[in-house]
Amino acid sequence: MSRSILVIGSGAAGMTAASTARKTDPDARIVLVTEDEHIAYSPCVIPWALEGKMTWDDIVMHDPEYYRQERDIDVRIRTKVSSVDVDKGLLVAGDEEMTFDSVVIATGGNVFIPPIPGRDLEGVHVVRTINDGKSMEKALKNVQEVAIIGAGVIGLEMALSLIELGKRVTVVEMMDQVVPRILDNDLAGDVRRYLEDKGVNFLMGAPIQSVDGDGHVESVTVNGDTVPCGMVIFSTGVRANLELPQQMGLDVGALGGVRVSPSMQAYRKGRLVGNVFVCGDVVQCESAIVAGPTMSQLGSSAVRQGRVAGINAAGGRALHEGVASPWVSVIGDLQVAGTGISSGLASWYGVDVVVGTGKGFSRARYYPGGTPMTVKVIAEVTTGRLIGAQIISGEDATGRINWLSAAIIERVSASDFISRYENAYCPPTSMVRDVAFAAMEDLVSKL
Repeated sequence: MSRSILVIGSGAAGMTAASTARKTDPDARIVLVTEDEHIAYSPCVIPWALEGKMTWDDIVMHDPEYYRQERDIDVRIRTKVSSVDVDKGLLVAGDEEMTFDSVVIATGGNVFIPPIPGRDLEGVHVVRTINDGKSMEKALKNVQEVAIIGAGVIGLEMALSLIELGKRVTVVEMMDQVVPRILDNDLAGDVRRYLEDKGVNFLMGAPIQSVDGDGHVESVTVNGDTVPCGMVIFSTGVRANLELPQQMGLDVGALGGVRVSPSMQAYRKGRLVGNVFVCGDVVQCESAIVAGPTMSQLGSSAVRQGRVAGINAAGGRALHEGVASPWVSVIGDLQVAGTGISSGLASWYGVDVVVGTGKGFSRARYYPGGTPMTVKVIAEVTTGRLIGAQIISGEDATGRINWLSAAIIERVSASDFISRYENAYCPPTSMVRDVAFAAMEDLVSKL
């Protein structure tokens, strides 16, 4: 009798788990259930779709029929799972009961909206789904002033897209810098100045107190001051969607995500649950930088975790190693990237660090079209081991941050990086000695 695998959630983790399970067990019965209307798309692209650089249809990779025809995966949209009985192997979705041999929980996360007055007014939006984007697109036709709450990368990408649409934008951030926690203050200052030059207004160190209006958003109150606006967009981080894991009695860790083993198996009362696998924004996983758990709510992390969960749910064997969580953001003409932990997070963890900075160009100095590039690297004082890196450039940040991530995961020291690592060189793509080496040499000189 063929194996029955149920997957809950249609984000990157869930779709990857289902597809990987199919490759692992060609004969399994695989059903994917999701509350969403659209599947197989990246929420990260919403700011640019809203700006009009692509259509909403463009960003959907595949529809349910594709998965049925091409991968023999039964995808059921607009369907809520109300309960999962782990011991009986029984799931209730809508009016239907389904049995399973293994289940993958990939319920993702929800945008956190602080419990303030006015949060439910018409005109309050979040950036999470295609329908969220379409709702904003429709509402923006009658709005000139927008307040974005949160200065993380999505909030900043949204801010610039709205500026390009001719809107007046104020970004409200409770911390004292943009891209808090994952970007160091000096580089964050460069990003903020770039956006201010584009017309974005910032209120920093300023938690929002209320959203104000009579039925519809008219303003927000920040530090006692009134900021007029016709739309509020909350970009205040994602919290794990724990409704189903808690109903199942799964263990939740200190960071607010479901506890999982390297096999992506869940725990219940401290013991592994053999047939339940959890992946994506809903889990806490292990850090490759410091001992202990971390949250890695990135699409790339979701795909890695979904792969492991799918293989194991189908009877295979795979493990998920610790994460460095490399990220990159395109904000107008700027590319901003990071990996590992920032200097601020290192201090929070009690790790003393040395920082090196290199400045140069993305191409040979004489080759036209190159842009200034800053590379910052962070290492432990005691060992010189690399634990973080950040880049600001006009191009090619992704390749370099991936390169640095590999060094961090392999626990390479800054001096070893200089002596052992190489960079490819061609005038249209890099300097003969990459800017990363200048940053490493600066760091080593301080050790």
